[in-house]
Amino acid sequence: MRSPTPALDPALDAAILLRRIGFATLLVAVPITALVARRAAVVLVPIGIILMVLAALMDGANGGFNRSLRRAFVSPAGLAALLLIGWAALSIAWAPQANTAFDKLLNALGAAAMAFAGIAALPERMRASNLYLTGIGAAAASIFAILVALGLLGRDTIDPGSLERGLITLAILLWPAIGWLVSRGHGLVALALGAVAGLAVVIGGSLIPLLALAAGATMFLLTSWRPFVGRDVLRVAIAAVILAAPLLPFLLRPLAKALMGTASPAVQSIRVWADIVRSDPLRLITGHGLDASLRGRLVGVVPREAPLSLPFEIWYDLGIVGATTLAVLLYFAIRAAGGMTASLVPAAIATFTVAFVVATSGMATSQAWWLTLIGIAVIAFLAIERGQFRTTRPKARLFGRLGKP
Repeated sequence: MRSPTPALDPALDAAILLRRIGFATLLVAVPITALVARRAAVVLVPIGIILMVLAALMDGANGGFNRSLRRAFVSPAGLAALLLIGWAALSIAWAPQANTAFDKLLNALGAAAMAFAGIAALPERMRASNLYLTGIGAAAASIFAILVALGLLGRDTIDPGSLERGLITLAILLWPAIGWLVSRGHGLVALALGAVAGLAVVIGGSLIPLLALAAGATMFLLTSWRPFVGRDVLRVAIAAVILAAPLLPFLLRPLAKALMGTASPAVQSIRVWADIVRSDPLRLITGHGLDASLRGRLVGVVPREAPLSLPFEIWYDLGIVGATTLAVLLYFAIRAAGGMTASLVPAAIATFTVAFVVATSGMATSQAWWLTLIGIAVIAFLAIERGQFRTTRPKARLFGRLGKP
């Protein structure tokens, strides 16, 4: 007898379609459109998140989000994040522009809320067909970036700032795609994807994405070779840079003067940083208040030569409390990334590396597009983690299986 045909479930089919469209919006549409539109991520990400939430409501496959959320908040990284948010909110009381500082806090909370909504909408078991969209998006964005950079799509009409942001977006979202491909045994495909993305960044001609991608590739190779070494080197280095930020200008200035000369913009930036620390050391305790570095630069309180970097801004705005909690947050977040599926750890460490290099290189990393981009990367990795096999598998290698099984 013919086996009975399973009953059709229109709601389940619709949920599958909505989830795929939402995931494609985050991992395909965003990296492509970010190359030509400044607010691509800010506009498209809420659409993708809403579609994924609707899918989760229709099929109820959100996989115990409340338990995961509680576990995250009671972890060391979660407690540090709550303390950092609380201190940032408190610092608005002495911020020079309370209204803009409050807007900045709301932007950060909104980006975090969207990221949590996306995580809540992920099913317990993510379909492989959805996860391959990470590679499709990275490949399509790389090819599109090459065409734009070569002038085949009218580069003169594209804002250079949008192109740089798009290349940074590519440098971040490339690694979840590589992590997924490596975890599925497609090491050569991952290598080819990385080569095409690297070519796109090189042709793009922007220094920050190039440095960030090179640093990420270095940490990816190190962590693939020695997973715990790569993880520990990165988390100690990031924590040390943040905590030692007030001392760095005094340590780096003689070396920078010898290498680049006193007239170099980098040397001038280091000098201004040292003068700020020396002139008001007590402010290193409380900071000047949320958003003080940016607003102070606009009105002339902070010299325009001052650094545009995460270590400087966190110390200037939030002082030692903010800097310490941020260092603790990143330290334990990187340690948690090291506990993911073994084949995903190198890609996760590479993503942290790229993000930190961008954050310390002068990009406005507190803006909505950056915070939203970080949220996409987190959603992508958690989705990939839920797409792994539930049985024990050998550790994936970059070039596939070598030798006999």
